[in-house]
Amino acid sequence: MSATGITVVGNVVTSPTRKRTQHGSVTNFRVASTGRRFDPATQDWVDGHSFFVDVECWGELGGNVAHSISKGDPVIVVGNIRTDEWESDQGRRSRPQVRADAVAPNLARGTAEFRRTPRTTAAAPDADGIPREQEEGAGSPAGDLPGRDYEVVDETLHSLDAGDRTAQPVHA
Repeated sequence: MSATGITVVGNVVTSPTRKRTQHGSVTNFRVASTGRRFDPATQDWVDGHSFFVDVECWGELGGNVAHSISKGDPVIVVGNIRTDEWESDQGRRSRPQVRADAVAPNLARGTAEFRRTPRTTAAAPDADGIPREQEEGAGSPAGDLPGRDYEVVDETLHSLDAGDRTAQPVHA
């Protein structure tokens, strides 16, 4: 059976909390996504219904979320949705839950500064398919990923003659 993919655009409504479990570390938070529509009668935008969903982030993603995301932040969450079910005193209960593959600040609502986290090799998933965490501080310096980043070379691509001030055509 394939997973049901979902993208949720909304605001973080609970502070992210990080816990250790027998399967590794997980960070949980809740997102609210409220639809908006233009009401021609009032010539104004009005809020529609809100969708609340719990988000779980495992492994390295969870650590990055715990250090980067706060209550009130506008975010975009991409992952797989499922129904979390349990028994309570009131009977059988359920709620939607997203297991996140990616979490990002919504840059339509602000700016962000990205810093790459150090890593050695890709974390192998355990028996439950949850990536094992790597030790903190292990790995190469941030930004030193062969084949993905620029290499620093001391030679110049093109020489520049300061005396040559002829106009160059601008290509559109």
